[in-house]
Amino acid sequence: MKPHRLTLQNRAALQITGVMDVISYDPGEIILETSAGLLLIKGSELHMNHLSLEKGETGVDGTVDSLTYSEAHHGARQAERFLGRLFK
Repeated sequence: MKPHRLTLQNRAALQITGVMDVISYDPGEIILETSAGLLLIKGSELHMNHLSLEKGETGVDGTVDSLTYSEAHHGARQAERFLGRLFK
């Protein structure tokens, strides 16, 4: 398991390690599968400035409004359940 670390500077520059997959991505919301569970990043004008799944790293620029983790389960089915709970 890759170690997970999240560093946020001034709600504008986010660096994340332990990234295993990108579930979805758009300028208002990014969902990542990490070694610590699913991570939902909400904000505005979000942009992934780099991504290396081999290294398990990504960076996000934009305005970060919230960071939310789900349980530490992995896979597409868990992502669907997580999204379903968020949008009920």
